[in-house]
Amino acid sequence: MLLCLAPIQAQTIELYAQFNGRYDFVFVGNTMNLAENGTGAACVINTSSSATLALNSTSTIEKAYLYWAGSGNGDFDVSLNGNALTASRTFGLTQATSGLPFFSAFVEVTNLVQTTGNGLYTLANLDVSEVLTPTAYCNNGTNFAGWALVIVYSDSSLPLNQLNVYDGLDYVPTDISITLNNLNVIDNQNAAIGFVAWEGDRGLAVNESLKINNILIGNPPLNPNTNAFNGTNSFTGATDLYNMDLDVYPIQNTIQIGDTSAQIQLSSGQDFVMINTIVTKFNSQLPDATIAIDRALMQCNSPNFRINYSVHNTNCTDPLPAGVPIAVYLNGVFWQSISTQTVIPIDGSESGTLSLTLPVGITSPFDLKFVVDDDGTGTSQVIELNENNNSAISTLMLETADALPTLNPLQVCNEGFNQGTYSLVSTATQLQQAGTNSVIIYPSQIDWIAQLNAISNLANYTASAPATLYAEVSNGRCYQTAPIDLSIKNCPPRVYNYVSANNDSYNDSFKIDYLRNIFLRYTIEIYNRWGTKVWIGSAATADWDGTSNTNLVVGSNNLPDGTYFYVIDLHDADNPKPLTGFVYLTH
Repeated sequence: MLLCLAPIQAQTIELYAQFNGRYDFVFVGNTMNLAENGTGAACVINTSSSATLALNSTSTIEKAYLYWAGSGNGDFDVSLNGNALTASRTFGLTQATSGLPFFSAFVEVTNLVQTTGNGLYTLANLDVSEVLTPTAYCNNGTNFAGWALVIVYSDSSLPLNQLNVYDGLDYVPTDISITLNNLNVIDNQNAAIGFVAWEGDRGLAVNESLKINNILIGNPPLNPNTNAFNGTNSFTGATDLYNMDLDVYPIQNTIQIGDTSAQIQLSSGQDFVMINTIVTKFNSQLPDATIAIDRALMQCNSPNFRINYSVHNTNCTDPLPAGVPIAVYLNGVFWQSISTQTVIPIDGSESGTLSLTLPVGITSPFDLKFVVDDDGTGTSQVIELNENNNSAISTLMLETADALPTLNPLQVCNEGFNQGTYSLVSTATQLQQAGTNSVIIYPSQIDWIAQLNAISNLANYTASAPATLYAEVSNGRCYQTAPIDLSIKNCPPRVYNYVSANNDSYNDSFKIDYLRNIFLRYTIEIYNRWGTKVWIGSAATADWDGTSNTNLVVGSNNLPDGTYFYVIDLHDADNPKPLTGFVYLTH
C-alpha cells in the first residue's frame, strides 16, 4: 500500500453504550476481500460473506451491534440473514490528497440476533464495486469491504464487569491518539480491550505499534507487538480476515485501579488502519446501593409521620460501607440527611425507621423522596455498579380519624418470677372499632418504632410485669398508638388434693399452682389422720411425694395410703391466713 501522509478528516471515537453487570463481549464477522491487498491478487470484492456465532448455552445475548465498512462513499443498505437493514448511523473519512473516501455504517440488530441465536450469519448486498473502476483504490491497495457483529452477552458464571462500547472512525498513518473516557477501573484483573479495525495488512508492519497509556501491547503470536492490525480474529484464531481485524488484548498491566480514562496511541509508518469500534472490559468490584420505602404512614390528626425504609446491596460484588448518606427530599427540596449504620454485605440489607414532623406551610398531599448515596447536593460518595437506582418516593396526605378508646390495664396471676399469661384478644377487638382498623401489638415502644417482634399469639402472651405494650392501630391511611399496661398480682395458690406416688409421671407429688417462685417464704406441713406431723417442706425442698421426713416411719420413709391434711403458711402480708385442707395419698 502506498504511504499516505496527507491529512484525513476523521470522526472522534466516543462512548456509545455502557453495561454494568455479569457481561462480556465477542466479535463475529468477515471480510469481503478474497486476498490481502498489496499481494498482487486480483482486485475483487464480494458482496456477501458469512461467520458463525457460538456462545455458551448459558449465555444470554443482551445487545448486538452491526458495523460494516468499505471503500467509497458508502453502501448503507444491506441484509443480514435475509433481513433488509438500513444504517442508523454512518461514519466517513476522506483522503485529502487523493479524494478517496471510506465509510462505515451502524445499525442495532439485537432482536434479530436474539431470535436467531447461535449459528451462521451472512451479510449480503454490501456492494462497493464502483470503487474498482477506475482503479484508484486498487492501485493504492485500499480496496476493501467487511462487516462485524459486536455482541454483548450476560452469563451468571461471569464476574461483574463494566463494558464500554466506543465508536467513531479514526485512522493512521502516522500517529493517532484516542482518549477513552467514562472508565471506572475498580479492579484491573482480566481487563481487556477489543478493536474493530479496517484495512490493516499483515504484510505492512513499518514502525507499527499499539500502546495503552504509553505501554506497548500485543497478543502474540496472533498479534505481535510490531504488527497489531494484520487481518486476524482473536476470538476464533482466524488469520484470513483480509483488510480487517477483530482483535482483543489483555490490558491489566497497562491500566491502574482508580483510572477514569485511558489513552490509546497507534502508530504506523505505512499501513493505513481505521479504528471503528473499541470495547473495554473491567472487573467491577463494586457495591450497588438501592433503597426502598417499606412503609410510610401519617399519624392520625397530626403532622407527624413515620417511615420504615431499607437499604439493600444486591447485584453487586463488594460490601457497601457504613456511613453512606441518605438524603430526604420533601416535595423535591432537600430536607435532612441520615446515613447507613453498618457495613451491608453482598446481597444484604439494613432496615431503619425515621419519625418526622411536617413543617408548617406544607400542604397535603406531599412527596417524600429518599435517595441513598446522596449528600443532599446530588453528589455521590460511593462508586457503585449502577448509579441510577438509588431513590424511592412516597406520596402522603394529612389524615383524620376518631380517637381510640381508653384501655383498662390488664392484670393476671403471677406464675413465677413476676411472669404471667395475658389474653390480648379483647383489647385488640376493642381497638379495632367494629373491624375498621388493623391492630398490631408490640412488646415495647422500641419494637414498635423498629417494626420488630410483633406479638403473634394474642390469646396466650407470656410477659414479665409490670410492663407496657404498644399497639399500632391503622385504618390504611393513618395510624394511632395506644399503650397497654400489664400488671401482675400474687393470686392465692391452687391446691390439687390427690397424690399417686407410683412414679408414673402423673400426680407423683403434691401439686400446688401459683406457689413456687411467687411466695418465696412459704412452709408446708403434712399431718396424718391422727394429727401427727409427717412432713415439713418449704421453697428450698422438693414437693411432697408421699414420704416422711420427720423420722416418724421406721425403716422405709414411704407413708401408707390414706387421707392426710396440709397446712400452707405463705408468710405473705396480703395472704396472712394459712391454707388448710386434705390430700389423698395412694401408691
